[in-house]
Amino acid sequence: MGPWYSLCVCLSCRAQGHFMSSEPLGTLADSVMTLAFISLLCLGLCQGPWDQVQAGVDSTPSLSADPGPVVASGRRVSLLCSSQTTWDTFHLLKEGGAVPPQHRKSEQKYYARRWRQVAIFPMGHVNTSHGGTYRCYGSNSSNSNERSQLSAPLHLEITGVYREPSLSAKPGPLVLPGDNLTFQCRSEAGFDRFALIKDEGPTPPQHLHGQHSSDFPLGPVNLSHGGWYWCYSGHNLSYVWSAPSAPLEILIAGMYRKPFLSAQPGPSVPWGANVTLQCRSEVRADTFHLHREGSLYPPQQLRLQDMAVPFEAYFTISPVTLGHNGTYRCYISRSSSPFQLSQSSDPLELLVSGSNTQDYTVGNLIRLGVSGLVLMVLGVLLCEAWHSQRRPHNAASS
Repeated sequence: MGPWYSLCVCLSCRAQGHFMSSEPLGTLADSVMTLAFISLLCLGLCQGPWDQVQAGVDSTPSLSADPGPVVASGRRVSLLCSSQTTWDTFHLLKEGGAVPPQHRKSEQKYYARRWRQVAIFPMGHVNTSHGGTYRCYGSNSSNSNERSQLSAPLHLEITGVYREPSLSAKPGPLVLPGDNLTFQCRSEAGFDRFALIKDEGPTPPQHLHGQHSSDFPLGPVNLSHGGWYWCYSGHNLSYVWSAPSAPLEILIAGMYRKPFLSAQPGPSVPWGANVTLQCRSEVRADTFHLHREGSLYPPQQLRLQDMAVPFEAYFTISPVTLGHNGTYRCYISRSSSPFQLSQSSDPLELLVSGSNTQDYTVGNLIRLGVSGLVLMVLGVLLCEAWHSQRRPHNAASS
């Protein structure tokens, strides 16, 4: 049992002998306390450091991926098998049996905020063949029959193999709480699985939830739905995906009081002139957004460098064209919550008058005149050439 056990027996026997001897009452009480102390001490010593695994601790290891289970083709990734129980060796299996098992000696490391037995399986630069489902288990060399249960499955998914799809949102990237929002992931023909991901900061995506429809109804939205989104496309029953789409920013309005929108020199301007839309807020804000109703593009943004009162931003359109006609609204937000916007300002109708129709007319007349002149010159040259051919012919006939 080891030296600690011998020490326990010795101390226990000595204390019992002292307790059984004829002693005064005070000394007897001291002996009782001493025996209780030694018993508790022996309980801890006899368990020893080799029995530190508490009863009820699950010996099943866990499998994770570093930096994450969703990895771009050509990047490096490692699979980590870890357990709170001491196992000499960890084994990595890939479902399907095409790849032989890998074996690694375990080491004690501080992982997942505690000391654990860990084995690292480097995968190197991944390609499509690395995609699949992995599990791991532990074993002890002292007993070949002693092994853990299999870990929960880890799905390693490889992205960047196909061309990226496009992502859009209906009714648009700017919505109000309670609006129904639907994402549409569009890809080349032949792809039958799609995945939608929301940016969660520095943490890479942990999995790609594939579905057969390219539409992702989000339902009634709230302030928490604001953020960056992107999508992937792939084939059914495969761990291989396309490159991610361009990110799409979703903004949720209604967080703060509405700002005020005005136009300088006014909302009616001639074609080719300059107009400035001023967005002013009575609430502290450092970011201003200008949006035209019906546009599928995200609003323009201006970040204030000086946070002195008044809080206002200027959006200049130079020069204006017929394409700038429409209804505009502005919003404010704070950098601490960039996807939560204020209520919208009152609408401002921008009208572009005196279009460039006259310029088009003059240009067309000039083009017609030049074309007529060219045709006239060509006709004269053709006539001259025809008469030149006729004169030798007539002379020969005479």
